[in-house]
Amino acid sequence: MQPIQIPAEWNDNGLLTFEDFCTLIRTPQRTVRDWRRRSVGPRWARLDGCGRLYITVAEARRFLNSATPGHSDPTMRKADAS
Repeated sequence: MQPIQIPAEWNDNGLLTFEDFCTLIRTPQRTVRDWRRRSVGPRWARLDGCGRLYITVAEARRFLNSATPGHSDPTMRKADAS
């Protein structure tokens, strides 16, 4: 299984809609809404009081890097060492 990659040519300041992000990570909208409700997952924003949720490409990259198995997370190393 291939890890989800964001194209390198995408500008970090670019915006993705909630729906675009769900499609990109191949995850149902219901799941991502649940992450948001529980304050896990990426950070979302609304622009100028608009009802739509957006995420920056940089935040999407940060989220995907942190969610990738084998990512260097100090808490994971401590658990593995036990």
